[in-house]
Amino acid sequence: MPSTKLPTSNTVLHGDNLQVLQQLPSACVPLIYIDPPFNTGKLQQRTQLRTRRSANGDRTGFQGQRYETLRVGSQAFGDVFDDYLAFLEPRLREAHRVLAPAGSLYFHIDYREVHYCKVLLDEIFGRSNFLNEIIWAYDYGARATRRWPAKHDNILMYVKDAKRYHFDTAAVARIAYMAPALVGPEKAARGKLPTDTWWHTIVSPTGKEKTGYPTQKPLGVLRRILQASSRPGDLVLDFFAGSGTTGAAALELGRSFLLVDSNPQAVGVMRKRFANQAVTFLRASSWCAKAPQHAL
Repeated sequence: MPSTKLPTSNTVLHGDNLQVLQQLPSACVPLIYIDPPFNTGKLQQRTQLRTRRSANGDRTGFQGQRYETLRVGSQAFGDVFDDYLAFLEPRLREAHRVLAPAGSLYFHIDYREVHYCKVLLDEIFGRSNFLNEIIWAYDYGARATRRWPAKHDNILMYVKDAKRYHFDTAAVARIAYMAPALVGPEKAARGKLPTDTWWHTIVSPTGKEKTGYPTQKPLGVLRRILQASSRPGDLVLDFFAGSGTTGAAALELGRSFLLVDSNPQAVGVMRKRFANQAVTFLRASSWCAKAPQHAL
């Protein structure tokens, strides 16, 4: 059977990502980034608050002024699966199928599941096509007292073909040397290429970038991935889209995007985030109903 056409505009689909993946043509996407649920066994939730001045408020601010805390709303999703790898495997196999011959997959996970996920990805992509384990390190949040506090995520990078993948170091924004005096003024002024350890703060709870969605990833992390592993005009796929940071980075860098998420709260956040952009929002089921199955 013939393959479906790809979306002709930046698109957000609300629904089952496996159903969407099964409709996409083979070898059609140059870059995939996914940040699937981490299987923490918890309800991931973030409550949005604001304050206003009140004589009977519950907080004290500048110069002794009293403020009351107002609950604006909350975003949440369940993050527990009885068989996490069984949930991921069919989606990752479809991701491998739709990835372009010179394409890359960035798989964002944490320490709880990364080892099991790497074994699964080695099986699907081949160990020779594993390129990097990127450590995204940050320093924010609660401190454990009975173990070393966990302050990093893992991003596994795989390519479709280790002999022909796209990776452009010239497009990646350089970073400051930690010891600039050791490299001289010329190198210090130019900065260095990032390594596989990325020091980058989380999304600030009070910053402009904040959407209020739990597990929102910072734009700077996605910007670096897109700069290195895609070209202007390329399609970027994120089928665990969450707050839509992949789409925001794509818009900034001149890429197109297809985002998928089954959580209505995530889609609501993306509607607000892309309110002033030319982005199409569709139900995945209706989009898939119009699209024939891909040829096997």
